[in-house]
Amino acid sequence: MTSQSRESSRAPGTLQGIMLLLPITLSVMGITVLVPDVPQLMTAFRHVPHHQYLIQGGVLTMPALCVALLSPLAGWIADRLGRRRLLIGSMVVYALVGIAPTMLHHLTAIILSRVAVGICEAVVMTVSTTLISDYFHGHAREKWLANQTAVASLSALALIPLGGLLGRQFGWRGPFAVYLFSLLLAVGLWLFTWEPASEPPTRIAPRAPDGAADLPAAFPWLRLGGICAITLLASVMFYTVQTQSALALATLGVHDAARLGVLAMIASLGVPTGTFVFRAASRLPIATLLALEFLVIGGGFLWMGRAATPGAFVAAAGLNQIGCGMILPTLLTWATRGLAFNIRGRGTGVWNSTFAIGQFLSGLLVTWLAGEAGGLPSAFVALGIAAAVAAALAIAGQLGIRNRLAAPATGP
Repeated sequence: MTSQSRESSRAPGTLQGIMLLLPITLSVMGITVLVPDVPQLMTAFRHVPHHQYLIQGGVLTMPALCVALLSPLAGWIADRLGRRRLLIGSMVVYALVGIAPTMLHHLTAIILSRVAVGICEAVVMTVSTTLISDYFHGHAREKWLANQTAVASLSALALIPLGGLLGRQFGWRGPFAVYLFSLLLAVGLWLFTWEPASEPPTRIAPRAPDGAADLPAAFPWLRLGGICAITLLASVMFYTVQTQSALALATLGVHDAARLGVLAMIASLGVPTGTFVFRAASRLPIATLLALEFLVIGGGFLWMGRAATPGAFVAAAGLNQIGCGMILPTLLTWATRGLAFNIRGRGTGVWNSTFAIGQFLSGLLVTWLAGEAGGLPSAFVALGIAAAVAAALAIAGQLGIRNRLAAPATGP
């Protein structure tokens, strides 16, 4: 039996799904574990000119920028060279460059190590998601992709207090030790996964000439571009709550850092809740799902803009995050559903890149809206209106599809 036939005869199960879910925690780890460490970093490098910008932009958010820029390239490499070895190798390098700041003394060197972390994150996020799409199909694929969102949000809830504990015990270098977790995941992937067998090539056109079945599928730029446009909007809305909740709660009288963290954590529980709702509703048409999800997101934003107490704001933000927890797996499964094996890595990379760009743009857009609309609550209302418009467009699209399907045929 050939190696290719042995791989195709294997049936992925729960163990493989879990092993491919866990790498998503590395992308969350890139920032969240260091959030409690920022004050100590500011103190340690206060002698460096412009250290505030270098720590915020270079140490904290540099990995996300690398993901936005390099995910499509990571997907292209995975399509060309294979998935599994690339994923395992990047996770080993991630661990090495991740813990490097525990031994570095210059801020520039630490920032360079964070660039390397971001490069590895781009590979890990793209290739692990691609492997889920390779291993699983249909409803099983949708389940595991939805679980990615839940695992990412739940791991953030654990990593923030863990980073604070390590920072308290070992100083600003302590939280960087968490990156060694990547080595354990790499060993697990090496033991329990395999390189997926190539799928049959996709025919380019219904009436392609003889031999066209051997040609690779064309990249669906138009289709994926539309999905990514919606993803960009959804990503901006998702990260608005993540980045602006503390400021909004401060305007409502909450100034204690510990209480702010607890309230933000409670609101974030809406994300895994939303992923479970998606799993129950995933058989609905895409347009119906998008309309429902944007209505929930928009309702949360409108309520956030009108909330007069911290409790009301947290409830509103939780509703918003339920919608976000639904829409992210909807968009990801929609994007990967139409990607042939030979372009799946690139397509997944483009989607990941779009999502990361939304993270970057979110803070800028909300800051601009708050300045133009007269405050953060008004910015939330504006986003709620935008979500309602998106829901209306999704409903109109669904009605248009139904009308076309119901129209009688007029030609042969």
